[in-house]
Amino acid sequence: MLNRQPRALFKLFLLSALLLMLTQAAFAQAPRPSPTPNPATLPPGTLVPNPNAPQGQQTSPTSNPESQRVSPTRPPSQVNPQTQTPPAATQPTPNPSETPSVTGEPEVQEPTAPNFPNVEQRPLPPVPNMTRLGVTGDNVLTLTMTDAIKRALENNNDIEVARDDVRFAETQLKGLQGVYDLSYSITPTYQKSISPVTFVTSGAPSGKLSTSVFSFDPTLSKQFGKGGGFYELRFNNSKNTTSAINSTLNPFFSSNLSLSITQPLQRNRSIDNNRRQIRIQRKRLEQSDADFRLRTIDVITQVQRAYWDLVFALRDQQNQLENLNLTRENLRRVEAQIAVGTKAPLERAEVQTELANRESTLLVAVQGVSIAENNLKQLIFKDSGAPEWGAQVTPTDTPKFDASVVNLNDALREARENRPELRRLRLQNDINHIDLTYFKNQMRPQVDLTATLATTGLAGTPCNVIANPNCSTAPAFLQGGYGKDLRNLTSLDTRNFTIGFAIQFPFQNTTAKANFAGAQIQREQLEASIRSQDQLIEVDVRNSAQAVETSRRRVLAAREARANAEMQLEGEQRLYQVGRSTTFLLFQRENALTNARNAELRAETDYNKALADLQRATSTTLRANNVMVETP
Repeated sequence: MLNRQPRALFKLFLLSALLLMLTQAAFAQAPRPSPTPNPATLPPGTLVPNPNAPQGQQTSPTSNPESQRVSPTRPPSQVNPQTQTPPAATQPTPNPSETPSVTGEPEVQEPTAPNFPNVEQRPLPPVPNMTRLGVTGDNVLTLTMTDAIKRALENNNDIEVARDDVRFAETQLKGLQGVYDLSYSITPTYQKSISPVTFVTSGAPSGKLSTSVFSFDPTLSKQFGKGGGFYELRFNNSKNTTSAINSTLNPFFSSNLSLSITQPLQRNRSIDNNRRQIRIQRKRLEQSDADFRLRTIDVITQVQRAYWDLVFALRDQQNQLENLNLTRENLRRVEAQIAVGTKAPLERAEVQTELANRESTLLVAVQGVSIAENNLKQLIFKDSGAPEWGAQVTPTDTPKFDASVVNLNDALREARENRPELRRLRLQNDINHIDLTYFKNQMRPQVDLTATLATTGLAGTPCNVIANPNCSTAPAFLQGGYGKDLRNLTSLDTRNFTIGFAIQFPFQNTTAKANFAGAQIQREQLEASIRSQDQLIEVDVRNSAQAVETSRRRVLAAREARANAEMQLEGEQRLYQVGRSTTFLLFQRENALTNARNAELRAETDYNKALADLQRATSTTLRANNVMVETP
């Protein structure tokens, strides 16, 4: 009895399952009404059939909807009912395929194959032309930073002007020092005179006296820089011939050698106008040297900035080209997918739009390369006719980075020691001190010591006593020619010595006092200028140091952002390959990576430019770039 019960339950279960399967099959073969179409998905002008209306009252979908509209110029109440023709009842045309079968079930139609248009794969557009006007690709000029600085020092016109200023100041100093050169002068003179006489004792019995004199007077003179003295050595020589019969010596030679000294004791002793001008010019020469160093530092800084700008422009152009190539590769994929029918042609428009935008960005980058290159060429070429203007400049140095922090105190100390602006103001202060010393000295009285030491010589031909019994005989030491005259001169038997003082006391000396007061005012102005320049240097160094620190942090942040952007693009590419991303999101990731790379490169180049500005602010540019400037 117990064995029969499970068998009965099993049979009952099988009958229930069979009955359920037959019921489902009957429901599946019963006809179902077609769903009502959504009006929003139908094309304009298509009428939606009423599922509750009888089949004979359905409106034909081919009827013109415009014929069912009321004219907008006439209200609906004014429409003539006689002119309206009621529409005829549309009889449905029997379709043989829709004839019900014998069993009363509708025949199921086979689905029609979709009619896809034949789409061919389009070729990729060419890469835009990246050539620049006036630059040939076969003429490449590779430059390191050292080469660029060297070319600028040799060819830069601003440095040449500053160098010529130093040379011109040197010539002015030499010109002022020429006042202390030894001066030599000579005045040879011949004089012939015939004059009437009225005395018998004149020795001219004919009543006419003829005299001829030939003089030869060389002179040496020199102004001394120490003490302000003036020295003159004069050597006077003459030969005299006369027609007087009572002359003891005829012809005779006369010589005179004299040394004259003028030495200031008060005014112009320690300093005079000549020494003042020379001392001032020495300071101005040092100022021109400071200006030359300042100009050289500025040009080197400009070369460094232009060099790094060109490095960034070239790298930016490379990044934009890589970004464009990514878009071209995406376009190639999309074209292949459109050709096989896996993507709609609308996808092509999205990619082509992004491609056009990136082409425009690339062309802007090419223009940036041209501008940066021309700025660097202007600094390193001598003139516009240089053949290197048509060359493509390729920098070889890469941006450097140092993670250490700038020491602000050391930078301020070096700036105060080395800045040419402060040196120039200190030299101007020295010039003002020279003016104060000179104008103060000019307020003293004029007291000059004058002294003259002279010796003379004389010799000649004695007269003929036989021919002229009235002439007297000359002493033996006076008889002879020019040689005897010189021996008598050097024997110092005939000499003279003169000493005296030249004294001048100005009562008011208004000019000197006014000049001294003006120099004191200029000293106060210079003190204020030095304080102002010191503040400017303080601000410049602090700003430059902060710029270096900010650029250092920007480099670290930009590197992190670039690494994350690369990871995001890599993940987005994997999602796009498996169909879980869109072209729009992929483009966003590619643009984000390009921007991140440019931001990193910009931060690195800005860091190097900030270092160049800090070197300029502390005046260590020459030392950092191994540039030696000779002191004049």
